[in-house]
Amino acid sequence: MRLPQLAKMAADKVLEGVFAINKPFGMSSAQVIRDCQLYFNPSNLFAPLIAQEKAMREKENKYQKRRRSKAKQELRVKMGHGGTLDPLATGVLILGVGKGTKSLQNFLNCTKTYETIVLFGASTDTYDRTGRIIKKGKYDEVTREAAEKALDCFRGKFRQLPPLYSALKMEGKPLYEYAREGKPIPREIETREVEVTELDLVEWYEPGTHNHRWPAEEAGQAEKNLVDSVWQVAKRQVAASEEGEGSRPTPEQQEQETKALEEYNSKKREAEERVDSLVSDEQAPPAAKRKKTNEGGAEPMMSGALGTLPSPPVGKGSNLVPPPPAPNTPPPWEGKGPPAAKIRMTVTSGFYVRSLCHDLGEKLGCGGMMAELSRTRQGQFVLGGANCMEYEELLKGEDIWGPKVRNMLELWNNPEAKQAEQPKEQSKEQPKEQPKEQPKDELKGQPESNKEARASEKAEEGGKAAEDAEAIPQAN
Repeated sequence: MRLPQLAKMAADKVLEGVFAINKPFGMSSAQVIRDCQLYFNPSNLFAPLIAQEKAMREKENKYQKRRRSKAKQELRVKMGHGGTLDPLATGVLILGVGKGTKSLQNFLNCTKTYETIVLFGASTDTYDRTGRIIKKGKYDEVTREAAEKALDCFRGKFRQLPPLYSALKMEGKPLYEYAREGKPIPREIETREVEVTELDLVEWYEPGTHNHRWPAEEAGQAEKNLVDSVWQVAKRQVAASEEGEGSRPTPEQQEQETKALEEYNSKKREAEERVDSLVSDEQAPPAAKRKKTNEGGAEPMMSGALGTLPSPPVGKGSNLVPPPPAPNTPPPWEGKGPPAAKIRMTVTSGFYVRSLCHDLGEKLGCGGMMAELSRTRQGQFVLGGANCMEYEELLKGEDIWGPKVRNMLELWNNPEAKQAEQPKEQSKEQPKEQPKEQPKDELKGQPESNKEARASEKAEEGGKAAEDAEAIPQAN
């Protein structure tokens, strides 16, 4: 009798917590959540969680029920993520289930490890291969030794300028919307202090030995000038920070410079847009229509929005980025073409990988863009580790993903259980495989006691992580 009772107790257990999944290429982070909900909602594994939510809603009064929007009325597994990955990127995407969404905020400030491939020889408006080319440079003399020497400038603490096509807001408006509309930014983009604790060039691809390509489309002259003006501001900011406070312009000088820059860009842009319209095959849409289109633009992403994305297919956030070119695709250059490099880095919160790729190309004088990106670690979640599942496992059915998700959530709620189950010989060797010191910010995500969890639930009711999670609709 005892075994059936234990089995029933396990089946009725409400599973909540945090785990990670390997996000596929070309998919938005929100779409990954919708896909998980598609499989989790009707599952046996999360039936107790759904039943618990239903019971709580039955106790709500009429006022509480009226406050719940239509999008939140449908019963589903409550989920959220701990930091987005844009469609171009793959790798660790942290997901919270149920009360685990309350811990997601802690992962926004933890350290992360990335692997990226930089393609030299050209710069784009989005700083990656999905954008439009702004300028090209000579790359014949770019070598591995030169790239490794240039990387010395990006180790430790320094001030980084976010990409123009980023999710940062200025006067309540994302920067990428200014760029899309061809409008001058209202003021300078502020640099932010970031830290790179590890930075290594792990692989070098000589010209003609890789299949990475520049985008085929070039930006219009108006956009080239807008982006160039921002880059000039960035260079002045960096130079001022390196020379010290005494070399910085006064607030009055900054205001005069900004107004002059805006006026110059505005007049020059009007003239150049007329030139662009003469050589364009199709007429530019009216201003009112452009504004309406921008209001429904792509969602902000981790390291910068990707400009105007193609219309998503039936899967909403799936296949948002064109795949890499086929091996037999003709290159957009003559000869062997430019080199490329794979770089691994561990960085603090707020770091833009695509900015590093662009800035490295500028440092070498040839231009550069991000061709690939993978997040291999975020906090204590590691790609290929016990707490990170493959997206393909989700598609194989509950018999495959069910035990995996259960183990990951139980590992989150009882992180010492796995080490306790190991033989003594393995337990002695375990500390050697783990970092000697874990950053404090990576330990914040550990589960709270029941008493603390109840207090935290009341204090964080309506918090950002929970709101974001509930705002994501269920996939059909």
